[in-house]
Amino acid sequence: MERFYMNRLASKLKKVCVVLVILSTAPVIVLSAEKLPPEKAGTISKPLGKIAFVRDGNIWAMEASGANQQLICEATNADGRLSWSPDGKKVAFTRSGIVSTKLPDNTGGQHKVYDLFLAYLDSAYVNNTMYWYRLTGDMGNRDPEWSADGSKIIFWKDMNANYVNAYEPNYQICVMGPEGTDTEILRKDWQGMDIFLVAPSMNAKGDIACIVLFSQKLQGLVVLPKEKYMISMDSAKTLAFENPNCVAPAWSPDGKWLAYINNDLNDGSLYLTTPNLKEKYLVFTPPPSVGLYTVAPSFSPDSKWLTFSTNDGSIWVCDITGNGARRLSGPGTDKFPAWSKAP
Repeated sequence: MERFYMNRLASKLKKVCVVLVILSTAPVIVLSAEKLPPEKAGTISKPLGKIAFVRDGNIWAMEASGANQQLICEATNADGRLSWSPDGKKVAFTRSGIVSTKLPDNTGGQHKVYDLFLAYLDSAYVNNTMYWYRLTGDMGNRDPEWSADGSKIIFWKDMNANYVNAYEPNYQICVMGPEGTDTEILRKDWQGMDIFLVAPSMNAKGDIACIVLFSQKLQGLVVLPKEKYMISMDSAKTLAFENPNCVAPAWSPDGKWLAYINNDLNDGSLYLTTPNLKEKYLVFTPPPSVGLYTVAPSFSPDSKWLTFSTNDGSIWVCDITGNGARRLSGPGTDKFPAWSKAP
């Protein structure tokens, strides 16, 4: 994830580096890990349902087997995490653009901007792929995720995205209604912050797994129960140091597991952990010379499978025991898959 920010001297690259942490006395996650034992996984059946993904900036959907690939939204600039509504009728997605500036003293720069949209499956099924509904309009919003009950969408935004002379981003986790109304900023002390929580995923209880970002440097993964949303950011930063390199969190629908990607040059694999981070299991290591996109993976409705993408433009599935991995599409331009929450 990258943004360019303008200052009075020149534009400079800001790279969002992120990681996960647990709110408690969480142990350090070590690099070595075994696969999840079958007795802990339970019965694993054939993967079912639909998977949405981005191809060439458009939204596509396919069966969990990779069959029946269908264009559902010709957005042209979809860029980031996708999320299905619980009823399987809509897909929330991010579109990106570029803002360029040139100041009177001939300095300036550019940065990416984002907003959230909805694609409707009923429109796609009657071959209307040019319809979408805009959820946000202030250019800083990205990576939506529907709540389990469909009552809201959680996402993160840059509060400074639409300011031409903003020196730094101000990232905040927000929730809104399913039609883009009643937006609420999670942190009530968001103004003037220099430590941020980004890339959220929320379970059915309202616990939020997110990433601590400080000085544009990767810190760690945090799991915040509802009563701890307002933890001091210094405390969050301290906890983050315990679990570096874990990014892109995603809750399983049953709330038993948290998936994440280890963003390390020596270990760029997909992992599964318990909500308290006390257990860690390897799910998938990409082939040589191929990396994982550091966008949240997505669980199947029964919490037994994960789908994710590699940077050669491929979509994969793998069960939570680390077996049955197979490529559904690519290599090509496919990325950011999301499993339908409807069974």
